[in-house]
Amino acid sequence: MDCNEARPLLDANADHELTPPQSRDVQRHIESCEACRRESDMVRAMKGAVRSANYYRAPDELRSKIMAALPSTELATPRETARDSMRDDARDRSMRPEPRARQRKGWRDWVRLPQLPSLPKGGGFGPLAGEGAGGTMGGGGWHAGAAWRSGLALALCVLVAAGIAVTLHRTGEPLPLVDELVASHVRAQLSGHDIDVVSSDQHTVKPWFNGKIDYAPPVEDLAVSGFPLVGGRLDYVGHRRVAVLTYRHAKHVIDVYVLPEDDRAAGKPGAPLIQDGYAVARWRDDGMMWWAVTDAAPETLTALQAALTARLHGTEPGAPYPGS
Repeated sequence: MDCNEARPLLDANADHELTPPQSRDVQRHIESCEACRRESDMVRAMKGAVRSANYYRAPDELRSKIMAALPSTELATPRETARDSMRDDARDRSMRPEPRARQRKGWRDWVRLPQLPSLPKGGGFGPLAGEGAGGTMGGGGWHAGAAWRSGLALALCVLVAAGIAVTLHRTGEPLPLVDELVASHVRAQLSGHDIDVVSSDQHTVKPWFNGKIDYAPPVEDLAVSGFPLVGGRLDYVGHRRVAVLTYRHAKHVIDVYVLPEDDRAAGKPGAPLIQDGYAVARWRDDGMMWWAVTDAAPETLTALQAALTARLHGTEPGAPYPGS
């Protein structure tokens, strides 16, 4: 490795973000090159000064002013979009003549509706059927068909609303946040960059987050319980940087996202759930909100939570989880 290859990696090397082979090659070059060694020392000194400086979190008032100054990004509601689309279609139809064959046909020729049973005079839909109308699709029965279609549309709306309510009750958390966490876990596994700092030593992983985020996540190695710590990384979830601790259980990877419990992006605790085939657990402890995502069985996350809670509160962890 020469200077042209090593110098772009000096910053990442100082942050321990390189893979072990890359870090080894860069370190060998630094030891043999006086210029790169001086530059590496300058980078490390600058990072040390930044990390030791006082950190001030921006107040919520500043965030509110910035958000208020941004242009509006509100989307039109489905009803407004449909109304505008119908208005545009009507304008287009009025500006172009229709074929003669189509002009001679009524809407009943194009739409085949089910025949409703005859209704007694004055019964069924009452005034809608009209006096003297038998309630069939002919004559005054058209009003009964319109009422039937209105009732069907109302029933469909109720079913859709009930489905949405059941889904939100099942997850207990807005779907975008759950989807974002699962997508983050999958993306990390597919990219092969699921760990920024590779270490099973909690005293190496915890300091690595210093200066990269505005809080200090608790870091515990749970190898005695069958969940060895293998490293950590930074990710972007809920419009902010988030600390991610990576554990392994058998052949499964478990990503644990840690945020301050009072952060607006932290979400709320709730029962474990399944999203797109991935198990998701969420709980509060030690002033933090914890989210765990894995492709293993949900019981695995229950055991991980119990082991982590025991370590955080200084109690003895339980026996190793079966299968470890």
